[in-house]
Parts: sequence; C-alpha cells; structure tokens
Amino acid sequence: MPRFGLPERLLAILLLVAAIDFAANSLLFDRANNAALQRDTSARVAEHLMLASRALERAPVEERPVLARSLGSPRFALAWSPGSADAQVPVTDRQLRTRMIEVSPQLADANLQLTRVKGSDGEVIAGTLDVRGGGRLAFRTYASKAPPLGVGLVVTMLLPTVLLGALAWVLFRATTTPLRMLVEASRHVGSGSPREMPERGPAEVRQLIRAFDRMQRRIHRSQNERTQSMLAIGHDLRTPLARLQLRLDNAGLDGGTHGELQHDIEEMSNLLGSLQAFVDTGRPPLRAERIDLAVMAATLVDTAADHGGRASYHGPERLEVLARPISIRRAMSNLIENALHYAGNVRVTVRAEGWDAIIAVEDDGPGIPANRMDEVLQPFFRLDSARSRDTPGMGLGLPIVRLAVRQEGGALTLANRPEGGLSAIIRLPGAIA
Repeated sequence: MPRFGLPERLLAILLLVAAIDFAANSLLFDRANNAALQRDTSARVAEHLMLASRALERAPVEERPVLARSLGSPRFALAWSPGSADAQVPVTDRQLRTRMIEVSPQLADANLQLTRVKGSDGEVIAGTLDVRGGGRLAFRTYASKAPPLGVGLVVTMLLPTVLLGALAWVLFRATTTPLRMLVEASRHVGSGSPREMPERGPAEVRQLIRAFDRMQRRIHRSQNERTQSMLAIGHDLRTPLARLQLRLDNAGLDGGTHGELQHDIEEMSNLLGSLQAFVDTGRPPLRAERIDLAVMAATLVDTAADHGGRASYHGPERLEVLARPISIRRAMSNLIENALHYAGNVRVTVRAEGWDAIIAVEDDGPGIPANRMDEVLQPFFRLDSARSRDTPGMGLGLPIVRLAVRQEGGALTLANRPEGGLSAIIRLPGAIA
C-alpha cells in the first residue's frame, strides 16, 4: 500500500471537502430547481385556466365546447361540459392547489379541484373548475420536470473543482519543498561536514531549518571531538605497548610466560587497531576511484587461504567499479575474518546486477540470533556473554563494515541462511564503472 506524503494528504483533504461541498450543493440545487419548477407549473396552469375561463364566460353556451378545445394544446387539454358542479375530482395535491390560488385568487371561487397522477410520459395534473354562466371546465396537462444531472452537467460543475485541485497541488508542492529538502539533508547528518540549508518556506519551516542547522553543527562538533579523543588515546597507548614489547624481548623469560605476555600485547595492539579503523572509517571519505572489485576480493580470499583458512572465491575475473578502495577492502576483510573466526570457513561471491555491484560473504557457522541482528551493528556490542580471550576485537567489526558501505551509498544486509550459517550481502548501487 503506497504511503502518501504531506502534499498528497493535503490534496486528499481538499478533495474530500470539495466532494462533500459538491454533493451538498448538488442536492440543494436539485431541490431548489424542483421548487422553482413547481412555482412555474402552478403559475402556468393557473394563468391558462383563468384565460380559458374568462373566454368561456363571454361565449354562448352552445359554442363553449368547441371554444374550450380550441383554447387547449397537445400538452394542455381543455374540455367544457354542462354537467353539474357536484361531480368533483378528488384533491390529492393541496399544496399545488394553494399555490395556484395564490397566483389567481379567482380560482378559489371557481371550486378548483385537481389531482396529480403518474402518466406514461411523466406526472399529469388533472382537474375541474366551475365556469360562470354554467358548466364545468376539465383540464389535463403535464407537470414540468427538472432534467436529471447528466454527465455533461456534472463534468461542467466539476471542472472548477478539478482546476482548483491542480492549483492546490502545485501550491502544496511548493510549500512543502523546504520540508523535502530538510528530509534529504537529514539523511546526511553525521557524514561529513554539515551543509547549511537555505531558509525558505513559512515561518515555522524556517524556524525548523534554523534549528536543524544548529543541531547538525553540534553533532559535527561532537563527532570531531570524539574522533580526536579516540585518536589521541590510541596514539598514547601505542607508546607504552612498544615499551612493553621491548622489555619483554629483553626480559629473558621462559617460553611459556613469554608467549602468554606476547599474546596479551598482540591482543591489545589488535584492539587499538580496531579502534583506529573504526575512527578512520567514520571520518570524511576520500574520493572514489576505479578499482577491480573481483581482483580485490580474490586477493583477500587467497591471503586468508595462505594463512590456513578455508576460503573460496566465486565470481568473474574482473569487475571494475567506482568506489573508495580502502573502505571496500576493510569491509570485505572484516567480513572474511569474522566468518573464519566464528565458522572456520568463508565463501566470497562477487557479481553484477544491472549497474549494481553485489558482494556476498557466506559461512556455515552458527549465525546470529534473529532478534539481535540490529544489535550486532552497534559499536562495541559483542554477542559473547563475557570477553573471552579467544574472541578478538572490540565489537567494531560489523559497525566498521556498515560505515564503510554507507560511505559508498550502499547497503549491508545480514541474514541467517536456511541451511545454516550467516550471509552478509553488500550492495553498491550504480557502482559498475
């Protein structure tokens, strides 16, 4: 189901109000039109009857039947008869009779009687009235009927609403343009130097943009301070580590003790290396270059295999992409090392899908619990319940991969394979050179 943005929602509200207004106006128009037609019908019938009655009053009795027929028309039939005034038509439409008497008060003295019945061609008004000098005049005519709302009339009435909707859409889009720019700018907060946004739009939107600019400046300043602090810590710790290594080499310890101390120093050095890599990955990226992704992946796999790991590469011999070589190499290296450490094997696949480059790193290990997939991408998070000595790093491997992939505008997807093991997919959109 598509999700509508703010302009679409505003336009939907406007069209809903316009539709309700159109329906209400159509109903009122139809009722007003029918009321006007009722008044016109009563006036027309009353005037016709008065004229015919006066003409018959002046005519001799023997000429009245012929004169009455000549005063009628195909849609207004008249007939005079010398019958008794006691034979009356039942009154079934007293409202119409009242309106006709209001138009011609003389009809009240003429014992006007009328009824409204359904005919084959519509409603029929029939009735009688007494004629001075004797006799009764019978009449029959068709009631005026308002035409139904046809397609043409509805389209004509809807045309202004459609034009109003188009104009509103343009205005809504123009009004929400600063908000769309703000949403796009928010995607880049924390990646590189802050980009000031021009203050446009209504006063509330300008205030929001001003607050957003201040926020991203604070975030950038905080990130720089954190980066400098972590770099300083890493630099300061490497000096005592180097002194420890030198003293260990000259201490003359037995092989077992020397090996344990050497392992501790190497672990501390690896931890500082992970910290350095995480900080470097989060810094402003270098420019993209043309690199051979297939050769890079195959080289990393061969290196892992040379160190005794069960690693294999599947894919083309060459696949040139535009990317930052240090970031991509670090991301693939971390994924390969993780797979070898936790699963003991790794399969690296490189392929092209259209203009996208795909890197798949799979293993046959225990995978990651589904409810912790998001947590493993957070810095310094480790699935181990305790920091065992055989688990390297500081929980920065996957966060480094995610940062590196984001710098390329790509996406990292982690999933447990149905047959067992973890699958890490890197997609680099539009990277094929």
